[in-house]
Amino acid sequence: MPLPNIKERYDFQQWILSDLVEKNGFEKRSSKKYDSRLAMDPELLWEFLVNTQEKTIDKLLKKFKKETILNMINQEIIKGGFLYSLKNGVFLENQKLDLMFHTLATSFNEKANQLYDFNHLSVMEEVNYEHEDRIDLVIFLNGLALFALELKFNANGQSVQDAMRQLKKRNSKNRLFQFNKGVLASFAVDTLEVFVTTQLKGADTYFLPFNIGKGDGIDQGAGNPHNEEGPDTSYLWQNVFTKESIFQLIERFIFLKVDPKKPSKKDLIFPRYQQRRAVSRVLDDMRLNHTESNYLIQHSAGSGKTNTIAWLAHSLASLHDAQNQPVVDTVLIVTDRIVVDRQLQEAVSAINHQQDLIKVMGDKATSSDLADALASNTKIIATTIHKFAQINKSDWMTAGPTADKNFAILIDEAHSSTTGSYMSAVSQVLTETDVADGSIDEVQEVSTGDVIEQEIARTGKQDNVSIIAFTATPKATTLQLFGTTTEDGIGKEPFDVYSMKQAIEEGFILDVLNNYVTYETYYKLNKSIEADPEFKSTIAKRRIAKFVELSDENIKGKVEIIMDHFVTHDIMAELGGNGKAMIVTSGREAAVKYQQAFKRYMKEHHITSIEAIIAFSGKVDLYNQEFTEAGMNGFSEENLKDKFDSEQYQVLIVANKYQTGFDQPKLVAMYVDKKLRDVAAVQTLSRLNRIVKGYNKKTFILDFKNSYDDINKSFAPYYHKTVLSETISPADILELERKIDSYEILDSDIVHEFNNFLYQPKRNSRDKQKMTALLNQGYASVQRFDEQEQLNIKKDIRSFIRMYTFLIQATAYQNEVLHEKYNYLQSLVKMIDVRLGNDDFTIADKIVVDYMRHKQTGEFHVAEMPAEYQIKLNKPSVSDISEDQEKKLSEIIEEINEQLELNIDGTVGVTGAIAVRELMKKNQKLKQSAQVNSRDDFKFTFNDEIDTALTDGYAQNQDFFRVLLNNNEFKKRVAQVFVDDVYNSLKEKV
Repeated sequence: MPLPNIKERYDFQQWILSDLVEKNGFEKRSSKKYDSRLAMDPELLWEFLVNTQEKTIDKLLKKFKKETILNMINQEIIKGGFLYSLKNGVFLENQKLDLMFHTLATSFNEKANQLYDFNHLSVMEEVNYEHEDRIDLVIFLNGLALFALELKFNANGQSVQDAMRQLKKRNSKNRLFQFNKGVLASFAVDTLEVFVTTQLKGADTYFLPFNIGKGDGIDQGAGNPHNEEGPDTSYLWQNVFTKESIFQLIERFIFLKVDPKKPSKKDLIFPRYQQRRAVSRVLDDMRLNHTESNYLIQHSAGSGKTNTIAWLAHSLASLHDAQNQPVVDTVLIVTDRIVVDRQLQEAVSAINHQQDLIKVMGDKATSSDLADALASNTKIIATTIHKFAQINKSDWMTAGPTADKNFAILIDEAHSSTTGSYMSAVSQVLTETDVADGSIDEVQEVSTGDVIEQEIARTGKQDNVSIIAFTATPKATTLQLFGTTTEDGIGKEPFDVYSMKQAIEEGFILDVLNNYVTYETYYKLNKSIEADPEFKSTIAKRRIAKFVELSDENIKGKVEIIMDHFVTHDIMAELGGNGKAMIVTSGREAAVKYQQAFKRYMKEHHITSIEAIIAFSGKVDLYNQEFTEAGMNGFSEENLKDKFDSEQYQVLIVANKYQTGFDQPKLVAMYVDKKLRDVAAVQTLSRLNRIVKGYNKKTFILDFKNSYDDINKSFAPYYHKTVLSETISPADILELERKIDSYEILDSDIVHEFNNFLYQPKRNSRDKQKMTALLNQGYASVQRFDEQEQLNIKKDIRSFIRMYTFLIQATAYQNEVLHEKYNYLQSLVKMIDVRLGNDDFTIADKIVVDYMRHKQTGEFHVAEMPAEYQIKLNKPSVSDISEDQEKKLSEIIEEINEQLELNIDGTVGVTGAIAVRELMKKNQKLKQSAQVNSRDDFKFTFNDEIDTALTDGYAQNQDFFRVLLNNNEFKKRVAQVFVDDVYNSLKEKV
C-alpha cells in the first residue's frame, strides 16, 4: 500500500480519522455537535436511547423534557462514576437506561445480539472543550466521550513527550477530563510511541507506555516495531480502537481500584499493551483449542503481572467457543505463597463484583474447603498450591470427582510452584479419583497395569486442564512443562514475553547491575597442631572453606567494608535518608555471626542511627547458646516486613529468606556473601529493582563471592526472551535405567510383585510386611557393594526418580515396566543410608588463619548484556564419583594455598582429571596390560603411558594438560586417583 503524503500533524490526524471511519466503522461527527457541559454528543446519545429503549424514554418524556433527561443522565454519571454507569446503566425515576449493550459470551440470545449492534462508535476532531482550548481527537461510544487523543508529529520536531506535557496542562476539572466522570483515558500519541493516563492531575499526572515492544529475542526492548506501511503507532487505531477491542477494554479490563485502607483514594486501572496482548492471545487460543495446551507467560517484574492474572481469570470464567460451549468450568489462581497474596485478592475482586463468582481460600480455609469449592459451581477459586497436596481422600470422596470438568490453572511465579510433587497433586485432584481407592466399579477386574497406566496419564498433561504459568525467570524445567514448541520443533519458548530489558527501558524496574563492585578474599592457612592426621580430601576441603568463611576475622573484615560502603559512600542517604540494605549470607550460622559482628561494630564506632534485623528459619546452636530469628530481633516473623519498612531499621541480614518475592522499594544496596547462579542470582539481586516515585533511585551491589561475568551470564537468559534449546526425551531416562540395571540390584519379579501390593485397594498388615520383605531383598543386593559404590547407586536412583517424575509431567511418555521400577525405587532409596568412613572429624581446632585480607577486584557500570538467551535442561547423569584420595592435612592446606596462587579453576581441574581417565581407558598398551597383569604390575605400564595419553589428548584441554605435563608430581597425583578405576574397567571388557 503506498504511504499517504504525511508532512504535518494535521495529515497524521487525517490518516487516523480515515482508518477509524473507513476500516473500523466509526462515524465522523462535527465538533459542533459536542456539548462541553455534558461531555457528550447529545444527539447521538438520544438517538441510541430511542432506538434501543423507546418504551422507557416514552415514560420519562411524559414527565421530563429531552434536555432534562440528558441532564439527569449526566448527574447520574457524575454521582456513580462513568465506568460503573457505562457498564451497569443509570436509573432515572426508577427507570433503568442502559448506556451501552454488552457483548454476549454466546450467540443464543438473538435480541441481545441485535441490541449490541446498536452500539455506535464515533469520532470528532479539534474538539473545543473549554473556551479556545481544543483536543485533537475524541472517541465517543453512543455519544459519550470515551477516549481523548493528543497527537504530535515527529517530523515537525515534536514527540510524544510534548503531547504528555500538553495533556498535563489541561484543566482536570473540566467535564471532559474529570476523573471517572469524563473520558476513561487520555492518550499521548506520535508516529513512534503511545502513552496513556486515566487521570489528569497537572504535573503529577502519571503516564503508562502503551507500546508493543521493539524487536524479538535478544533485541526486544522498549518502543514499537517499525511499520513499513505507516506510522509505528498504527496498531492503536487499527487494532485497539475497533468495536470489539473497545468493548473488551470496557468489559474485561478497565476497573476502579479502591485503596482498602483509604477508600477515598481511587484509581482507574487501564491495561498496558503487553497485559492486553497476553490475555487476548490466551483467550483466542483456548477458544479454538480448549484445554489442549499449556501456556508460559514470561513477564518481567514491573509488568503488572497481578492485574494480568486477574484479567485473564475473569475472561476465562465466561469464555465460550464457536459452538457456544464454555471452554472451562472453573478457573484456579494458584500461588506458592503461604496465603493468597492480598493484592491479588483485591485485583480479582475489583474487576467484577458479581456475588459468588470468586472464592478465595484465605488464611483459615482448609483443604476440605478447597475440595468443596472445586466440586461446586464456583467459577474462580484463588488458593495456594500447598492446599492441593493437603486434600485427602475423605475430603475428595465427600466433595465428589471433577473428571467431567475443565479447568484453567493460573500459576503465579511458576518456577517455584511447579515442583513434581505439587504438580502431581494438582493433576490427581483435578482428574479421576485414585483407582487404588476403589473408584472403579468393583465388578470390573482391574490389573496393576491398568492402574499404572492411569497413574502415568494422571501425572502428565491432562486433557481437562490447561495451565497458564506466569514467571519473570523461567527455568529450563518450566519451559519444558509449559513452553510452546519453537518453529524448528527442537526447543521450547514462552507463549508471550515482556522482557526485563523492556521493563528497564520503560522505567518500571531498575537495572541492578549498573553499580557493581566485586571483592576477593585472600588467606593463608597453617596447622595449629604438630600431628599430621589423615582425612578425606573432599570433606576436609569443604570444612576448611567453611572454617574460613565463618571465622570471626573474615566476617569482621567484611562488616567493616560493608559499613564503610553503606555510611561513608552515602548509600544510606539515598531516598531522602531512607535507603536500606540487605546482607545475603551463605547460611544460618553465618547470618547469626554477621548480626553479632554488626552489633559489635556499631558499639565500637558509637553508631546509634543504624539497626539491623536478621531473617533465618529454625534454630542455630552457637557458643552453647540457641539463637532464633524472633529471639534475636525481639519480635515475631509476622512483623518483620513492617518493622524493616519503618525508620528504625536500615539493614536486613538474611539466610535463605526474602531472596525471592520480597518487595521493599527502599532497598538500595545489597552485600552478597553467598555463591549465586542462574535463576537464584537473578531473583536475589532483583530485590533492588523496584522504583520509588519521586526519587531517582540508584542501586549498589558489593559482592564477596561472585564474579561480575558470572552474574552477568546468569542474567543474560532472562534479560530477553528465554528459550529452551532442547527438550527432554525418553532416551535421557533410558540411559539412567541402563546404569541402574547394570548394578543388578533389581529383580523384575520382585518389582512387579511389589507393585501388585502397592495398587491393592486395601492392604492389611501382612501385605505391608510382604512389601517390606520385597524391599529388603533389593537392599540386600545394594549392600553387596562397598560404601563408595552404594553412594553411586543412591545418586543414580535419585537422578532416575527426579528425571522420571519430570518426564511423565512434561511428555506423553508411558512405559509400564519403567513406572513399576520408579515405584519400587522410590521406596528402596530411602533405605540406602551410606556414610563414607573417616568423615566424623573436626578440623577447626587443627588449623589457623595466618593471613587474611579482602581486596576490591572490580567496579562495573552499565555493561552490555551477553547475547545469549538459550538455556538447557540440567539432565541428571549417571554417577561418576571416584574414590576420594586420603591426604595428610598438611598436604591439603598446601594444595589449597597453591591453588589460590596458581588460580586453577576447580571445574576445569575436575573435567581435566576425568579426561585423563578416559584417555587412559582408550590406550591400547594399557588394554593389553590389563589382560595379562595383576593390579600392581599394571601400575608400571600405567605410569609409563601417562605422558602419551596427555600428548594424544592435548587439544581437549590445553591449559590443564599443560600444567600436568610440566609438573610431574601433580601429574602423578592426579593420574593415580584413577589407576584402580582404569584397571577394573579394562579388565571387565576382556
